[in-house]
Amino acid sequence: MTRKSQNRFSFRLWPVAGLALLAGALALAGVDRVAADEIVSDPATTQVEHDSGVFQSDPDYEDAGYDAEAQLEIYGGKSAYPTPRPLIEVGRELYTTGPFSEAGTYLGTLNPTYNQFYVYGDWRTAIAFNDNGLVEVGQVATRLNLDFDYRFTATERIHWFIGPLNGQGEFTRCEFFGDDAPNNDPDRKCDLQLDGNLDAMFFEGDGGAIYSGLTGNYSSIDVPFSFGLMPLLFQNGIWIEDAFTGAAVAIPALNSPSLDISNMDFTFFAGFDKVTNPGILDNDGAAADHNVNIYGAATFIEAMEGYWEAGIAYLDGQSGLDDQSFSNVTLAFSKRYGAWLSNSSRVVYSFGQNRDNNAQQTADGYIFLIENSLITNKPSTWVPYFNLFAGFDRPQSAARAGGAGGILKNTGINFETDGLTGFPKLDDTGQNTFGGALGMEYLFNLDQQLVVEAAAFQVIDGENEVGRAARGDEYALGLRYQLPLNEAWILRADAMHGWRMEDENLAGARLEIRRKF
Repeated sequence: MTRKSQNRFSFRLWPVAGLALLAGALALAGVDRVAADEIVSDPATTQVEHDSGVFQSDPDYEDAGYDAEAQLEIYGGKSAYPTPRPLIEVGRELYTTGPFSEAGTYLGTLNPTYNQFYVYGDWRTAIAFNDNGLVEVGQVATRLNLDFDYRFTATERIHWFIGPLNGQGEFTRCEFFGDDAPNNDPDRKCDLQLDGNLDAMFFEGDGGAIYSGLTGNYSSIDVPFSFGLMPLLFQNGIWIEDAFTGAAVAIPALNSPSLDISNMDFTFFAGFDKVTNPGILDNDGAAADHNVNIYGAATFIEAMEGYWEAGIAYLDGQSGLDDQSFSNVTLAFSKRYGAWLSNSSRVVYSFGQNRDNNAQQTADGYIFLIENSLITNKPSTWVPYFNLFAGFDRPQSAARAGGAGGILKNTGINFETDGLTGFPKLDDTGQNTFGGALGMEYLFNLDQQLVVEAAAFQVIDGENEVGRAARGDEYALGLRYQLPLNEAWILRADAMHGWRMEDENLAGARLEIRRKF
């Protein structure tokens, strides 16, 4: 080291040392002042004298040899967990590490662009034997779900979705055994369903981010919005689960200290085509896919140590469907009670439908839904549950796609189909019925899933009531098992048997392989 470098080193060291000495002196002075001053404490508190006996001795490692390799393995032995990648990735990769290339600024420096394009989704194939009471058939069915995502900023994107192997609610399949399989007609044994139609295509963005980019000024609010053929889902799909052509805008992240509201969102939406509701039927008796508008608003509020959800909507029938228009409201509250119960309670009410010529109403009534899960000593893996419902007259969701199942889809596995093979289920409309499901979910070491469930409901106002979907009481036992084979492949098995007092019994068994990408 040269003298010049030594001098430079000394010049830099002395201020550091001086600051260290000064900090130490101040600390000692503070200690002396605290010790000298009288300690002021809350009268409700009691000062406890120090007792060294409450502490154990330090651990002794004299007999344990030091292993440098083991110490390095703590950090150096870690590796990234393998994850499935999108089918196509162009531009910046999804959920990856840097370094990243510099972002573009053609939408403003405060709204940088990234130009990412992904294609992802899943491919499902199942073999099943289904006895739906009227039809008994064994089959192999397959479907492909493809999501296309072009993201040009952190908040703006164009998204579209297609299901190329399904059409008109049917999936590509081969039916090859069972009493009702078309064994004697080779042309009917396999049915290739091809569909290039868009099931969703919408733009999604944030008005605050766009404003910041265009003006160069930071926005104090977020205004997320979307428009196009877009899917909407509220209350886990119970109130709304549908894709329709329309628009939605939200006012997020509100709060009110005076009302003890920590978080609150409002969403306003409207749909003008492809609005689907089982309570508005076309001339063929199927849920109308056109000539129905929807206008509504939804909110969630975190308050009272729980989670409130509410919504209001108006279904407006057009072009001959005017008499089927109706209003719909919902209210839900979810909360954990102590260390033993998680509960969600909901009500959905349909009203205001006025049919011409005294025709049968299709949307008039209300339903109560109660979901309960017990908190065990293994809260993440061992989850007993019991869900209840009671429906009066003909309650409907605000909007529900044909393949989304019924309003009872979350009550239990015996009330949901598989969206592929037509797996049998109990009546899921909740029309003039009451019942529930009692089950157990076990996740092992978070690497498998087993669900065992018993479900039942009874009818209100007698059997074979006009306008009610279920003719009589129904009961079922169900079983589900899922096993991830690796990060991309999932194996799932289902079985159920249903007893229907006024209809033919149900039975089904299926095995599905699913590839996620």
